[in-house]
Amino acid sequence: MKFTMYHSCITVLNLEKSIEFYEKALGLSEIRRMEGDDYKIVFLGTEGNPCQLELTWYADRKEPYDLGDNEIHVGFRVDDFDAAKKHHEEMGCICFDNSNLGVYFIEDPDGYWMEIIPTR
Repeated sequence: MKFTMYHSCITVLNLEKSIEFYEKALGLSEIRRMEGDDYKIVFLGTEGNPCQLELTWYADRKEPYDLGDNEIHVGFRVDDFDAAKKHHEEMGCICFDNSNLGVYFIEDPDGYWMEIIPTR
């Protein structure tokens, strides 16, 4: 058997705000959408990359999600690390800079962390 990672899912409080963040911060765009009476699921990705980020929104959710210790993250490699860091500094979304490892993290509107890693 051969497994291929397809997507990671996070639940969001404000779907449009989250889509806007991921478009601006990471260049992700909507790949497809599924909607029901009380939910919306939007898959975001980039051309040529089979792995997607799934944003799930529930109509009855009114308060932010409890992320606990928030020890989970999704990693993104970037070809121009310095330009990406400058962009994220301007957005004000860098939440942790780990200079010792040469990576940093950005935080989305729901408090999820995304690791930014230079292509090595």
